[in-house]
Amino acid sequence: MAGKLRWTDVQDIAIELEERHPEVDNVNLRFTDLHRWIMELPNFADDPGRSNEKILEAIQAAWIEERG
Repeated sequence: MAGKLRWTDVQDIAIELEERHPEVDNVNLRFTDLHRWIMELPNFADDPGRSNEKILEAIQAAWIEERG
């Protein structure tokens, strides 16, 4: 994927998470884990402090849909 991911790239983050963590129960997860996994994505380049519960919920929902 070209470019760097930011918190607003919800769908792209969800795709990356599914590729890297296909074994994870993405319905019942802790946002602390989700935040860490996003920060660990090699092409993620945004301020860790800019995330919030609403953003993490949107990423989780997109991830669940991606797996669908």
